[in-house]
Amino acid sequence: MSHAHVSNTKRIWTVFGLLSLITTVEVGFGIVRPDALYMNTFVSMNLLNWLFIILTLVKAYYIVWAFMHMEGEKNSLRNAVVYPLIFLVCYLLFILLTEGNYVFEVFKNSTIKWNF
Repeated sequence: MSHAHVSNTKRIWTVFGLLSLITTVEVGFGIVRPDALYMNTFVSMNLLNWLFIILTLVKAYYIVWAFMHMEGEKNSLRNAVVYPLIFLVCYLLFILLTEGNYVFEVFKNSTIKWNF
C-alpha cells in the first residue's frame, strides 16, 4: 500500500499570506496611529492597544491551528489546547494591566521620582 504525496504549497502560501496580512495591518496601525483608536479608551486602555492584542491573539490561534495541525483533530482536543491558552493570556493581560496601572499611579501621585 503506497501513500500518494500531497503538495501543501497552496496551504503554506495561504498561511503565509494571512499571517503577513495581519502583521502588515498591525504595523500600519502602529505607524499611522489613528486618533479614533488612540484617543478613545475601553477598560482603561486605548482601543488601538486592544486592536493589537486581538490581532496578536488571532495570529497565535492561527499559528496553533496551522502549524500544530489542529484542524484535523477532534473538537475536544482543539478545545483542550486552545481554551486554557486563551484563559491564561487573558489572565496575564489582566495582571499586567492592573499592576502596571498601580505602579504608574504610585509614581504619578507620590513623592517618589521616576528614576528609570
